[in-house]
Amino acid sequence: MLLIDEDPERARQVEEGLIANAVVHTATQTHGRVLLDLIARISPDVIIMDCNSPDRDTIESLRLVAQSNPKPIVMFVEEEGGGGMQEAIEAGVSAYVIDGLTPKRVQPLIDTAIARFRHMDGLRNELKKTKDDLAARKVIERAKGMLMQHHGMTEDQAFSSIRTMSQQQGKPIKEVAENILTIVGMLAGKHAPDNI
Repeated sequence: MLLIDEDPERARQVEEGLIANAVVHTATQTHGRVLLDLIARISPDVIIMDCNSPDRDTIESLRLVAQSNPKPIVMFVEEEGGGGMQEAIEAGVSAYVIDGLTPKRVQPLIDTAIARFRHMDGLRNELKKTKDDLAARKVIERAKGMLMQHHGMTEDQAFSSIRTMSQQQGKPIKEVAENILTIVGMLAGKHAPDNI
């Protein structure tokens, strides 16, 4: 686990709550590229950030972490100010805990954050797969339409032709469909009259 805190007493309380269950790497407050490099170097399972009140730099750093190397992030804050909690959650924080930090609360909060992260990560992956599948389907439909239009094929013949090329070339159907669109587009452009 990576514990980021500039207050040694708070860091000690968190470490005390984790000592039996984890190896804790402690760092002072870091931001941006320094934080990303630190995470890449030690590859923590969980990031714990403890601060008085999250500022813009902290939130932006967490957003960078969530985008480049997603991990469960637990944020302990001394006091809530403004929309800090909402911004932190939107930036990728799995658990946002205000005040009341005690060693015995640390592990249950981290367990909850990990469970929430896994659930959200599963939903993100499912959404990404669905979007990718939909994009692939659109490309395949366009390629089938091109084959039907330019080669007089039926829809079944066009799809069968794409599938056969995919198997013969050892490439995904989407990639073959993209190649068909590129080639047919180039050929159509070659035969188009020049604009004067």
